[in-house]
Amino acid sequence: MIILKNARVLDANHELDKALYSIVIEGNLITDVSREPVPEQGAEIIDVAGRTVMPGLIDCHVHVIASVAHLGSNSRLPNTFAVLKAVPILEGMLNRGFTTVRDAGGADYALAKAIDEGVIAGPRLFIAGKALSQTGGHGDFRDRFDNTDPDPCGCNRNLGAIGRIVDGVDEMRKAVREEMRAGANHVKIMASGGVASPTDPIGNFQFSVDEVKAAVEEAHSHQTYVMAHAYTGAAIKRVVELGVRTIEHGNLIDDEAAAVMAKHGAYAVPTLVTYDAMSKVGAKSGVPESALKKNEDVRIQGLRALEILKRNGVKIGLGTDLLGDMHEFQSDELSIRAAIVGAFETICQATRIGAEIVGMEGKLGVVAKDAFADLLIVDGDPLEDISVLTGQGERIAAVMKDGSWIRRAAFKAS
Repeated sequence: MIILKNARVLDANHELDKALYSIVIEGNLITDVSREPVPEQGAEIIDVAGRTVMPGLIDCHVHVIASVAHLGSNSRLPNTFAVLKAVPILEGMLNRGFTTVRDAGGADYALAKAIDEGVIAGPRLFIAGKALSQTGGHGDFRDRFDNTDPDPCGCNRNLGAIGRIVDGVDEMRKAVREEMRAGANHVKIMASGGVASPTDPIGNFQFSVDEVKAAVEEAHSHQTYVMAHAYTGAAIKRVVELGVRTIEHGNLIDDEAAAVMAKHGAYAVPTLVTYDAMSKVGAKSGVPESALKKNEDVRIQGLRALEILKRNGVKIGLGTDLLGDMHEFQSDELSIRAAIVGAFETICQATRIGAEIVGMEGKLGVVAKDAFADLLIVDGDPLEDISVLTGQGERIAAVMKDGSWIRRAAFKAS
């Protein structure tokens, strides 16, 4: 048993609470959060001396195998390289305080299992397997002069590939069933054009109505949901009305589409930092000029999108969608959002709403009885200065995942 004593709790249920709490941890669970004295016999008592204790952060849009910014090149990495390069990416996320991440294409069951079994260090990993793309869609990284078959060329099968090509209703059903059999937690489809892909304008609709319906129906039959890459209001409205549960990116959303999302209870997962990071270092990281131009077209509009979503009452989770060397900018998403919606709402998006998205409401994203002990001990108050959560975790004094310390400072113990 571990007791964190004299802790200031910060989560969705404790915004301006200055009281000091004792947090009792037994095994991997929080068993009590109390202002009153708690039985201490046999416990390891750690006095955090008024520091902030908050839930581990949740990033709902990552690509942990994307060690190379150019996704076409990433898909051609030998499998051993793809795995080994993912290890420091995962460890970096954990040290920044992200104790849970939702992969949006690429990571497989074996990687998630390796984390669960302690073979490698990393956040809790919810996976989509391969993202599903139509030919010429956002998951097809062949350029216009490449006429190779996407099946044997590595576009689908290599571990470094984030997606696979699927055309037609029957292929869609089979692909979803294959990803579910292989251990996916959710389904990812590409429902509009994208920034990093070479041949699809952002305004494109991708997949037919019947193909999207098939993905949603198969996901529901496996008791899970579909997340969809989509940028424009028209593309977002279309797939939400067909049953898609989370919209990724959504930079070009309008009020009409946001109202449809709110009506259907769909979640938004903007990924604002990826456009900021790509504008800074994308060219140096090997991102093609065509992708950089598309990136700039959507970067500024993504900031407006956050306001539109908030105005329409859409629930918003935090995502980052970083690639290659840009993973180090992950925590900057917090600063970008806090400047628009405030620090407390940003923290709620990165904790409680994230937990809802991954289906772990009440178990993740809160400091509460019966929740998993995924906790951060922070030097400073994130509500006054969100930057205490940024960088590479320098001001996060301790990270706990599933009741075990990932790292911790030298607190007073008794």
